[in-house]
Amino acid sequence: MTRRIKKDGGGTFCLPASKPNCPTIAIFTLLLPMFFFLACRKIPRGTLPTPPGFSWQGHRGSRGLMPENSIPAFLKALEYPEVTTLELDLAVSKDNQLIVSHEPWFNASICLKANGDSIRHKEEQQFLLYQMTTEAIRGFDCGSLGNPRFPGQQKQKTWKPTLREVVEAVRAKRPDKAATIHWNIEIKSQPAWDGLRHPPIEAFCELVMAELKALGIENQANLQSFDVRPLQYLHRAHPSIKLALLVENIRGLDYNLSNLGFQPDIYSPYYRLVSRKTLKTCHQKGIQVIPWTVNEVKDMRALLHLGVDGMITDYPDRIRAAVKGE
Repeated sequence: MTRRIKKDGGGTFCLPASKPNCPTIAIFTLLLPMFFFLACRKIPRGTLPTPPGFSWQGHRGSRGLMPENSIPAFLKALEYPEVTTLELDLAVSKDNQLIVSHEPWFNASICLKANGDSIRHKEEQQFLLYQMTTEAIRGFDCGSLGNPRFPGQQKQKTWKPTLREVVEAVRAKRPDKAATIHWNIEIKSQPAWDGLRHPPIEAFCELVMAELKALGIENQANLQSFDVRPLQYLHRAHPSIKLALLVENIRGLDYNLSNLGFQPDIYSPYYRLVSRKTLKTCHQKGIQVIPWTVNEVKDMRALLHLGVDGMITDYPDRIRAAVKGE
């Protein structure tokens, strides 16, 4: 969930977790940690117990350990008993299958063509998933290259699976967890992508809901998005599904809830945007706060001490150290 953030006054800058070549404005780097770290600077040593229902989420499965959004990544995340939730992203294929992928195209940094050739960055948009069949998508290799941002990630040949393939793999390989694991599913959409990189929003949402029901996991899932449109549609058309608002901007809780137009079940900001005030206000409204993407043990401990309701991380293997203070 690496995203660019738009300033109120125009222009764009990136969060610290964004792509290395994206410029960061110094004042942003200085101010944001204040909201978070000043509120949490006194962190007790030793075990920080997590409350009942705390949601430890494997981001794109376990991106720091295995190829992202792949079946091996989701199965790896489930090796860690603290993980209660698998987080993933959805795109749509030409034949209307739900493809587990962060981008609705093949990322040149982590994927190879079906014949093994590299994908040039300038030709990524020639490989839009919405313009390709599921069979064609399955031929690309999105694991052998590894990920330069995650040098410890295990390289192995793998593909972009369908949501059904992921759920069925969990049921087959980890029947002990299949009935209790939660699914945090992001609908990847933007207004400029309608009809080009994904179906119209209503059609996209209905595809997702139909598959959740067909798989029998609608009661184990929540849907999340940075785009308020799918959340607004789902709130009207499927009021029983849990919804999470992903947040990347610095406009604050009041603005983001007003822009959404209703109260979501979960408020999910970039972790440096979490403040004690935001947390208190959300809890007063009955909204859970589950920040992304928290990868350092010290940050996990600070957020645990602050009182968040869960965390999304690329490194589920670091959760125990965060909880135990090791």
